[in-house]
Amino acid sequence: MNRLLLAATWLLVALHAIALGLHGGDEFSLLIDGFLGGGSQIVAAALAWSNLRRAGPRRPEIAVLSTGVSVFALSNVLYLVLYAHGVEYDFPGPPDFGFATFYPIAVLAVGLAARRELNSRSGPDVWLDSALGALGSGAVLAVLLDSVFVSASGNPLGASFALFYPICDLFLAALVVGVMTIQGRRLQPFWLYLLAGLAAFIVIDVMSAVSLLTNAYVPGGFTDALWSAGIALMATWTYARHRVAEEVEHRPALLLPGLATVAGLGVLVAAAVTKDQVSPLALTLAVLTQVAAGVRTLYAFRQLGRLADLRRQATTDDLTGLANRRAFYADAEARLRRRARGALFLLDLDRFKEVNDSLGHHVGDQLLVEISQRLSHLTRPVDLLARLGGDEFAMLVEGLDATEAESLAEKLRAEIARPCTLEDIALRTDASIGLVLAPEHGDTLSLLLRRADIAMYQAKQARRGHQIYSGDSDDTGPMRLRVLQELHTALDQGQLTMHYQPKLDLSTGEVHHVEALVRWAHPERGLLYPDFFLGLAEDAGMMRRLNQVVLTEALDQAVLWRQSDHPLTIAVNLSASSLVDAELPHEIASMLAVRGLPPEVLEIEVTEEFLMADRDRTRHILARLRDLGIRIAVDDFGTGYSSLAYLRELPVDDLKLDRSFVFPMAEDPRAAALVFSTIELAHSLGLTMIAEGVEDEISLKALTDNGCDQAQGYFISRPLAAPALDAWLAARSLEPQQSST
Repeated sequence: MNRLLLAATWLLVALHAIALGLHGGDEFSLLIDGFLGGGSQIVAAALAWSNLRRAGPRRPEIAVLSTGVSVFALSNVLYLVLYAHGVEYDFPGPPDFGFATFYPIAVLAVGLAARRELNSRSGPDVWLDSALGALGSGAVLAVLLDSVFVSASGNPLGASFALFYPICDLFLAALVVGVMTIQGRRLQPFWLYLLAGLAAFIVIDVMSAVSLLTNAYVPGGFTDALWSAGIALMATWTYARHRVAEEVEHRPALLLPGLATVAGLGVLVAAAVTKDQVSPLALTLAVLTQVAAGVRTLYAFRQLGRLADLRRQATTDDLTGLANRRAFYADAEARLRRRARGALFLLDLDRFKEVNDSLGHHVGDQLLVEISQRLSHLTRPVDLLARLGGDEFAMLVEGLDATEAESLAEKLRAEIARPCTLEDIALRTDASIGLVLAPEHGDTLSLLLRRADIAMYQAKQARRGHQIYSGDSDDTGPMRLRVLQELHTALDQGQLTMHYQPKLDLSTGEVHHVEALVRWAHPERGLLYPDFFLGLAEDAGMMRRLNQVVLTEALDQAVLWRQSDHPLTIAVNLSASSLVDAELPHEIASMLAVRGLPPEVLEIEVTEEFLMADRDRTRHILARLRDLGIRIAVDDFGTGYSSLAYLRELPVDDLKLDRSFVFPMAEDPRAAALVFSTIELAHSLGLTMIAEGVEDEISLKALTDNGCDQAQGYFISRPLAAPALDAWLAARSLEPQQSST
């Protein structure tokens, strides 16, 4: 129905215009001016009302404008009837009051539509652009009305009505231009129908006003078709408006405000050139247009400043101030497109998770800031340095070959490894660096990053610091994912097993203690050592579950040894991420109680780094374990932090001297002196001294002679599965025991 009325409306408008052209328009014609002209407006009103049913949220403005179009069409019919019957009346007559009523109704309709636009696009720029568009167009239209103002004389009421029509047209057109300015580049085309209809009204109302004020108006002229076309265009606006969905986002454009500014400036130039030939209204509107343009320009500069700040924030890492992932990707890809030669470094901090878990995220953040500053000192302004996220950094340095890139990698690691003091704690961290060359290892950023990631994980697993990418191991990334999946399966299916290395009591030659070391009995790869999978488990957050498996296996074996009348104390290594768990003491106590084991059957080995990381938390966790009766040993003693204050403050029972001190004892007197002085230190503090890495009889005898309490190493026994250890212990029981054996 809507489409039929739309077609009928424009068909009648076209027939009216064609008939006027053929007739000449010199005299009034009932057929042409009456039936075609008046009929097109009546059908246009019907079209407007037919759109109301499906108007949805736009129903109010469409209903109001439909009312206005109907009032105008009925007033025109009244005018045609009176004129056809020869009824004479002074201007303004009864139809003119109907025509005048149309304008406030139309203003209300456009105002309702404008309010909807403004409510969905709130902001000072919207209001300024709307005002600027309205003032600029108003200034130009006021110039067009100059002839009406000049002709207004004699009949005050007639002059008022004659001026009322074009002035209302001016106001409506300015309001529509303001709404169109709001929409900018997302301008909805149905507004053009309304603007075109008002333009038709402006032309004929100006012409009619002049002719009415000079008593020269004759109905039936060719220009009368503009009224029919204007009403038809407004009715078409209601048809097009109800069919458009609500817009979600509109960005104001500078086109219409710019045109409005130029228009206002043109009016001012015309006033200066023609020497007061421009009306005061047009001049006032032109001045206001320039004022609004100035305010809009100032606001635009503020917006540009904010956009620049937002862009900086969008490309900058908030914590370190370095470029973020987005900025790095954009800049690096641009450089690679220029076929720039260089090296890409991917850096990942080692054991950073332990810092966060033990000291808190605020200290971890401080460490990241410190590392970023150190890296910045080693880069040139043209180099690209970014924090990709977490403890991962990336650096793209142009103009480096392989040798120069590896040299820079060493400098980066040395700079990162320098100790730093945070929260009164001396921290030392290392980094693993993956290194790739462009374009040798790839010409796209995604490929280079993937290969740098492979090289970085190779460096982390091998603990070699940095690794340049090699195509021979391009499956490392997929392999890591496969190994992790297999590790999940291993935990579910019980593939992890324990080997036990005996600790020899050097005063008696007996074995009462063992250290439990986890192994992975892989169904395809064979027996895998911890270096192969512990790092992956830590990175994947699987250490808590893995440690539970280790404790379960070790304590179950302790039960078997107690049942065989050969009880052994078992030492278990737990990661720092597990030892910060406040529930750990309770869980261990439950595991001991379920098996009926005394607490002294278990010993927990802790690294120096964990002890020094967060003394308050460490003291709390270890004190709870000690209260249960569980012994605490410091593993790898001498390789961590230099401070020994924790030996006095924390509940520690045993010191395990690292193998790096014990192994060279036989050939290095200084190493031997360090070992002997450490033994004296441990005894002076009431601690048990355990030496790791005993590889020969000379070292074992020297340790025994200098009062070391216990020793373990390959010279005594390799780690053995429980049945093999039982056989080894049985064989020793048949041999004569010596204190230095």
